[in-house]
Amino acid sequence: MISCRKTHPPAPLPCTGGGKAILVCLAIALSNVAAAQTAAVDSKVAAIEQQVIAWRRDIHQHPELSNRETRTAALVARHLQSLGIEVRTGVAKTGVVGVLKGAKPGRVIALRADMDALPVEEQTGLPFASKVTAEYNGKTVPVMHACGHDAHTAILMGAAQVLAGMRNQIPGTVVFIFQPAEEGPPIGEQGGASEMIKEGALSNPKPDAIFGLHVEPGVPGRIDVRYGPLLSSATDLRIDLQGRQTHGARPWEGTDLINLSADIVKSLTTLSARQVDVFDVPNVVTIGMMQAGVRGNILPGDATLQGTIRTFSEERLHRLQELIDTSVEGLAKSYGATAQVSYRKQAHVTGSDPKILESIMPALKEAAGAAGVDTRAPLRAAAEDFSFFEREIPGVYYIIGSTRDFKDKASTPSNHSPRFDIDERVLAIGVKAQVLTALQFLRAKP
Repeated sequence: MISCRKTHPPAPLPCTGGGKAILVCLAIALSNVAAAQTAAVDSKVAAIEQQVIAWRRDIHQHPELSNRETRTAALVARHLQSLGIEVRTGVAKTGVVGVLKGAKPGRVIALRADMDALPVEEQTGLPFASKVTAEYNGKTVPVMHACGHDAHTAILMGAAQVLAGMRNQIPGTVVFIFQPAEEGPPIGEQGGASEMIKEGALSNPKPDAIFGLHVEPGVPGRIDVRYGPLLSSATDLRIDLQGRQTHGARPWEGTDLINLSADIVKSLTTLSARQVDVFDVPNVVTIGMMQAGVRGNILPGDATLQGTIRTFSEERLHRLQELIDTSVEGLAKSYGATAQVSYRKQAHVTGSDPKILESIMPALKEAAGAAGVDTRAPLRAAAEDFSFFEREIPGVYYIIGSTRDFKDKASTPSNHSPRFDIDERVLAIGVKAQVLTALQFLRAKP
């Protein structure tokens, strides 16, 4: 029988007196268990903090591009195997999946980290800065962990170690997903989350939910998360124009695809701001590349425009596509040209399932500590491969502020910058967040 205490007398009394009293005692008992477990997690995280930092520095110094993460994957696999975790390697080329079965039956939670680096030349001046070069789309390029994936990998390795040491207390199963090619596979290759899904990363066992994190500029340790969308979808836009080539001195004898291209760019900018309610659902349509012509006195017979569409709902994306199709077709016809518009989905909207986020909010707050959790974080027009996992199972995605002596984002090197770096004290916060959210999810009733 569970006992509880009243203020007077201090001696423990049995939980009698009806169902309400028993529920109160059970709540107190569960609270005590949770507090004891949090203290145990704190101790275990503190014990491996320096190891997590060492992993991060090692991975940072040896970055690998998308679908080429062989050294990183081998490091991860060896570590998981040393913990007695069931390991699958070579998932979507270099991905690693680890399965930790707890001592008690229960639900399945997946934790994900991305492993790939970027073709960026590092300018941080760190003693462990990357000097690596590699082949990328036929060119030799410098390579750097400019997006924080080195931190994500090290954090999840640390979380795996803590959770493996607590397997006797785990009611359920934890799946560790180390993903390649989050930044996108090289031209002509497949990769990333969608490829991991095809190759069974979410099977045997199938997780009930998946959690992911990202380090970004911000107050060190503060967790930004939202009930619903946080990051936008990303859809590639390509417009191929065909006309009749002519001399630049006699444009009336051919098709002026240069002027047509300019009109299309202006049209897309206008329709994305004037024909949809951007206060209801934010969106942006940007043309970032135009290819047309080889000489200044020749109007070319073909031209290509490429860009991106970012928004926070599938309905808005479909509406924008309808408007783009109509505008491009009409403008092309007015110039006597033909146009082909094509789209390619790079990422879906990324965010958090509201019910699951609410259930693990105490764990996030415990992990963030004094830095706090901001559930009204601004929407971000950035995209994440993690969204493909969330199309299969519900998820939670959160961002950990990671800037040393943070002042403001305008003066802080952002992700993908050659000067991007993190305050390594947030690595322990990341480990704690992953461990506590996993345990909280597994403890909660479905």
